[in-house]
Amino acid sequence: MIPRRGRKAMNQINVVPYIDVMLVLLVIFMVTAPFINPTQVELPSVGKSAAAPAAPLEVVVRADGSLLLRDRNETDLGESVPEAGLEAAVRARLALRPGQPVVISADRSVRYEAVMKVMDDLQRLGVARVGLLVKPAQP
Repeated sequence: MIPRRGRKAMNQINVVPYIDVMLVLLVIFMVTAPFINPTQVELPSVGKSAAAPAAPLEVVVRADGSLLLRDRNETDLGESVPEAGLEAAVRARLALRPGQPVVISADRSVRYEAVMKVMDDLQRLGVARVGLLVKPAQP
C-alpha cells in the first residue's frame, strides 16, 4: 500500500477574485461618472426680502420690579405700566403692528421669577415671538 499524505489546510486567502471584482466596479464607476449631474443649489438673493424686519416692542423690568413698555421703532422713552396693565398695553401696541416681536430686558438684580412671569403673561396673550434682550460682554 501506498501511504497517502493528509490534506494540508490552506492558510492563505485567494485575493485574485476580489481584485477582479474591484477592477470591474472601478471601470463601471469611471464610465457612469460623466452621466451624473451634480445637484444645483438655488441660493437666496438679497433683493428677495421686501421689508426690513420690524423693530421689537421692549418690556423693561426695572430693579424695583416696575415695568416699562417701549417701542423700539419710535424714539419714545416708553411708558410706565403696572403689572396688571401690561396685558392691555401690549395688546394695544400689537393691534397697531401685528406680528411685531417682543423682547424682555431686565435689570441684573431682578429675580428670574419676575422675568418668567412677564414671559408667561406675553405667551398667554398669544405673542408668537418673545425673546430676551441681553447686554454683550465687555472685553
